[in-house]
Amino acid sequence: MFRFENPEILYLLIIIPVIILVFIINQTIRKSSLKKFGDPELLSNLNPETSAYKGYIKLFLILLAVTCVILGIANPQIGTKISEAKREGVDVIIALDISNSMRAEDIKPNRLERAKQMINKLIDKLENDRIGLVVFAGDAFVQLPMTTDYSAAKLFLSFTEPELIPAQGTAIGRAIELAIEQFKENDNRRKALMIISDGENHEDDAVSEATRAAEKNFIVYTIGMGSTTGAPVPIYNNGSLTGYMKDKDGNIVITKFDPTMLQQIAAAGKGKFFPAADSEPELNKIVAEVAGLDKKEFETKLFVDYEDRYQYLFGLAFLFLFLELFFSERKNKFISSLKLFETKRI
Repeated sequence: MFRFENPEILYLLIIIPVIILVFIINQTIRKSSLKKFGDPELLSNLNPETSAYKGYIKLFLILLAVTCVILGIANPQIGTKISEAKREGVDVIIALDISNSMRAEDIKPNRLERAKQMINKLIDKLENDRIGLVVFAGDAFVQLPMTTDYSAAKLFLSFTEPELIPAQGTAIGRAIELAIEQFKENDNRRKALMIISDGENHEDDAVSEATRAAEKNFIVYTIGMGSTTGAPVPIYNNGSLTGYMKDKDGNIVITKFDPTMLQQIAAAGKGKFFPAADSEPELNKIVAEVAGLDKKEFETKLFVDYEDRYQYLFGLAFLFLFLELFFSERKNKFISSLKLFETKRI
């Protein structure tokens, strides 16, 4: 397991492009100043000892040294010992709608991105809970099995886009069915299922599946994304907007948030409905609801011992700075005497 003890220090790497920019500006000013005294080629002949490339080598060595110092201060660490620890937490499955309608921009930046932002905030508020991720459109699949690795959950979430499911639609019922399948039949603990969608369900009977989930000891929460006024569904190609989705008659499709459907699903699942729950108060309510569910004791593997590796980076930084001292801007007489790049005259 690899990590940085002080990851916030990595922001200092912005210094690298700043140094490069300053160097380029300095070189430009220097060349401009030389032109005022005469022809640059003639001036170069008058000063044959000056190397044209050693300045770049010196810059490269300095950049390597600065990079190593910053990485060293951030202190890279390698996990050397794994310990099995027991935790007690709630099982939470998030079912995320990734249908094309979630690209609508009636809430900014769009429904799907707002939902992902909300999930990230929600993950930050969980403690010792296991989390799983199911994504759905016209079909559904498990994007992430139950885990306590919140970093992995965020990583998988970041790659969640409508293109993951070619079959478009909104099969909420299928997502609920997959969530139920993640647990054994004899698991009588209460578990949380959070469905995040715009509520446009066209594929199955989601209410019946929510009822079945409640019978399997799930508490079904629904979180709405969108506005009742609706918005067109944008179509992107290579990141560029190319138009809006149209129906068979050529009219632009307006997708509207359907709170009624989500309210019915939550009621059938003995849970609650939260409209656009991305604000701190609403998120705290959801976390409080989850915290009140049955906790389960489970084993997880953790890295408990980490060894510092900053000393190697500081050593490299010293080496690069030491080498930089030996690179003057004058040409090396030995290399020049070899005349490696000089063409022979016949």
